[in-house]
Amino acid sequence: LRQRLAVVGAVAGTVAVGWLYLRHQKERQRHSRRLRDLRALALGQGDFQLLDTEGTPRSKADFLGRWVLLYFGFTHCPDVCPEELEKLGRAVELLERDPQLPPVQPLFVTVDPERDDAAALERYLRDFHPRLVGLTGTPEQVRAAAAAFRVYVSAGPRDADGDYVVDHSVLTFLVDPDGLCRDCYGRSRTAEELARSVRGHMDTYEPLPA
Repeated sequence: LRQRLAVVGAVAGTVAVGWLYLRHQKERQRHSRRLRDLRALALGQGDFQLLDTEGTPRSKADFLGRWVLLYFGFTHCPDVCPEELEKLGRAVELLERDPQLPPVQPLFVTVDPERDDAAALERYLRDFHPRLVGLTGTPEQVRAAAAAFRVYVSAGPRDADGDYVVDHSVLTFLVDPDGLCRDCYGRSRTAEELARSVRGHMDTYEPLPA
């Protein structure tokens, strides 16, 4: 009887090991498929073809390998954009206090290319974070960039002086080193909350396979 029980136990153990192995293999295959799907998504998600303040062409590919905080706005914005850029810069500064964290690249994309040329962006952005990169382009390029991130943009009516306000989504996007949009933050989030969220994404980040 003991011998029979031992045989039964050995067989059951072998079956259990085999089942666990198959389950592990299935999980690995599912994880690999998910990573491949994410890589394919990253290649087409939120791309843009714009110019920086030095006139250098920039696309999303130029920022692969870095964490990016991206905000869409315009230099003639009376209050919301300055507040959001100050918050963005503050969040980057909080993250920079920890030398073990990878650097974060702050980006500003104008939604008002008619008035926001390279010179206007350079003058405007110097009041915020020193590493903040400004991007502009043709109206078609700017519209395409906003659409890639599903940002709403609508220019209002012009006043007697030809001035106007641009209504747009107030969101800051977090893009990971693989080019995937990991999170977005609305106006109600504080700089401390942004920094804490970015740190959390960094802590759980796993690079996608090449």
